[in-house]
Amino acid sequence: MKALANLSNFTLRILPILGLTMVSAPAAWSADFTAKIGHLESDQQSRHIHIVKVADLVKERTNGAVEFQIFPSGQLGNQREMTEGVQLGTLEATVSPAAFIGGFNPAISILDIPFLLPEDADKAQTLRESEFGRALLDSFSSKGVVGVALWPNGLKNFTSNKPLDDLAAFGGQKFRVMDSNILIEQFDALGASAIALPFGELYTSLQTGVVDGQENPLDTIQRMKFYEVQKYLVVSEHGAMEDVVLFNPTWWNSLPEEYRTIITDAFNEVVPELRAHKSAAVDAALEAIKQSDINVRVASSEEKAALRDAMYDKAKAAYMERAGDTGTALIALYEKAYSDLN
Repeated sequence: MKALANLSNFTLRILPILGLTMVSAPAAWSADFTAKIGHLESDQQSRHIHIVKVADLVKERTNGAVEFQIFPSGQLGNQREMTEGVQLGTLEATVSPAAFIGGFNPAISILDIPFLLPEDADKAQTLRESEFGRALLDSFSSKGVVGVALWPNGLKNFTSNKPLDDLAAFGGQKFRVMDSNILIEQFDALGASAIALPFGELYTSLQTGVVDGQENPLDTIQRMKFYEVQKYLVVSEHGAMEDVVLFNPTWWNSLPEEYRTIITDAFNEVVPELRAHKSAAVDAALEAIKQSDINVRVASSEEKAALRDAMYDKAKAAYMERAGDTGTALIALYEKAYSDLN
């Protein structure tokens, strides 16, 4: 009985302490601001890995006040659904391929223009963070979302079942493109024709000759096995595959300014690691492709310059027609920033 009495006394003494711990722990561990972030890539790919890095930096630098919950592989819907969710406030953020949201914001289609970014990766990042890059992100404000950062996600290259030895070799060939007037004009400038086809039909279309060739990053070419049904690959790196980080404005504006700065800085800070990770994936993909029968050729800087000279003006004109006054202003900012880098 004495032992029971002692236990009861101990329990009475410890319960308030336990109660205090149980109440205070959630307050110490729970975030003041939580954002669900959806995207399309798998958890093994560069985009996801570096969103996780950003989340860790943000949590650390806000002392746990801001938490990101990340949903890869389209768990929260396709890109259109996620973009609309951010606009409506049912989702706090998404990291979207720019090519998927040209219908949502035509201004972003400037990134479809070939050789838009400098060949030097550091100069390309300087361009993203320039007045041009900030204006491009600001163009999303009229669409009901907040553009926070631009992220590199690879560069497109040409493949075909016909030779791609020089500019003249493109003449008369048929290439698959995403549904973009800018990309159609890009190929028209080379004397080729462009056909907009769904991505899921591309392998069969190359195999059966509906189109002669296509353009995609090397890791996509390898992962989708397009090299199995193509004879020639030119590592041209002519088209930027950029991501755009978008937040819901209500959630974003609810943050203290200090936290908004921390988030923006973190997305920009991890870009060198993101580039290195993507570069390693691209290098591995190229080595895998080289094990096949496809003819691989790396375009020289001079060839890239000639391709840019041939394609840029027509693609730019198509963009300005589509994006109106906003596009015209962005082109002016871009050309100044590009000139300053060279």
